[in-house]
Amino acid sequence: PLFTPGDVRLPVSLSDGQTLSTVGPATLKGSIIDAKGNKVADVTAPFRYDGIAVPYYEVRVNLPTAAIYTLRFDGDDGQGATFETFNPSDVKSPLTGKPLPPFDTPTVDNHRGVEPYCTLTPNPCPFHDITLTEALKLGKPLCYMVGTPAHCQTGTCAPGLEFLVAEHGRVADKVAMVHADIYADNAATKVAPAIEALNVDYEPIIYFCDKNGVIVDRLDGVWDRGELRDRMDLLLKA
Repeated sequence: PLFTPGDVRLPVSLSDGQTLSTVGPATLKGSIIDAKGNKVADVTAPFRYDGIAVPYYEVRVNLPTAAIYTLRFDGDDGQGATFETFNPSDVKSPLTGKPLPPFDTPTVDNHRGVEPYCTLTPNPCPFHDITLTEALKLGKPLCYMVGTPAHCQTGTCAPGLEFLVAEHGRVADKVAMVHADIYADNAATKVAPAIEALNVDYEPIIYFCDKNGVIVDRLDGVWDRGELRDRMDLLLKA
């Protein structure tokens, strides 16, 4: 994902150098270091593992400028994990704080050339009744997920979408929800138009929008059942 200054979310899994760890302490403490070695922020990251095979630590931090940073956990290998935040003007994908661009996503009645229109199994998800364009006009909070359960390279799309289906059952019609698959064909050889419109090259993603269609939050790459529930509750308060 492309990070920009402001609130940044970093899902981090730990490794022994060969395999990803599936156990760990309830929280990890650490810091964000800039390129000059100065500490920019302290972090406390909760362990997330509800309903997923490989857990992660949810790091959230506010970063003031576009720069290269390093995440360090207390007691790590001394190297940490380096990442970069970019100037918003250099990022073409939708940004937090900006309106989510409308798009006529595939629906049950009109697949718009995407076959299958949803790869969740054994049944398609219930988020294809209306297009994203129509959902943005409802005047209610919105979740827009892009991801392909059948072809996800990280293996996180199917559980991520299943968690969203569960949240739909919990919050009902308080939040509009739309899903778009990544590929336009079952062989995963052609990217779907809805994804090209976003200018993104990774999945899965959930955009959280307020009732005016402005992006207020985003989940990238992986999320567990609990983190999604937490972000949904915050969306309902927005």
